[in-house]
Amino acid sequence: MELPDPVRQRLGNFSRTVFRDSSRTGPEYNGGPDNEMSSSLVLQMSLYFNTYFFPLWWVGSIMMLHTKYSFLPDYYKFIVITIIVLVTLIEAIRLYLGYMGNLQEKVPELAGFWLLSLLLQLPLILFLLLNEGLTNLPLEKAMHIIFTSFLTFQVILAFYTLKKMVNQLAARFHLQDFDRLSANRGDSRRVRSCIEEI
Repeated sequence: MELPDPVRQRLGNFSRTVFRDSSRTGPEYNGGPDNEMSSSLVLQMSLYFNTYFFPLWWVGSIMMLHTKYSFLPDYYKFIVITIIVLVTLIEAIRLYLGYMGNLQEKVPELAGFWLLSLLLQLPLILFLLLNEGLTNLPLEKAMHIIFTSFLTFQVILAFYTLKKMVNQLAARFHLQDFDRLSANRGDSRRVRSCIEEI
């Protein structure tokens, strides 16, 4: 949903007059706060590469599980299969929320992505990586390290992107509120002048 053109123009004019940096000597920026992108290109690139890495991780994990399945105790067999199924489901949801939250600058989706990454996905992958009872094979360890680095990088980037988006949305809200108040003030002045004329 976009702002109507008159509102966008007023906000743009207001922001250029009030928030203009007087120390800048370059050409004036013509876009208002509506045109500033708060999504993160680096986060989007990380999500893109993670989308291609995850199927490789999944096939590698299944192959390594098949290789060492007979050597694992029964409870570890159950745990590893459960974790792989959970990671697969969570990763599909997490990547979707990350794409939608970052590209469309939607705070709830990006916050969901951040929470799924930090509270569910990262602990599950760290369990697979650091638990010595699973007897990780070298390929499996390398894949878990890459996946962990993707997750850690995305958690940090998503936090800063969320912070930037929330600040920008708060600024937009305050500007809209200010515009609404100034429009109400203008209406009340017109009413007063009409009353005084009568």
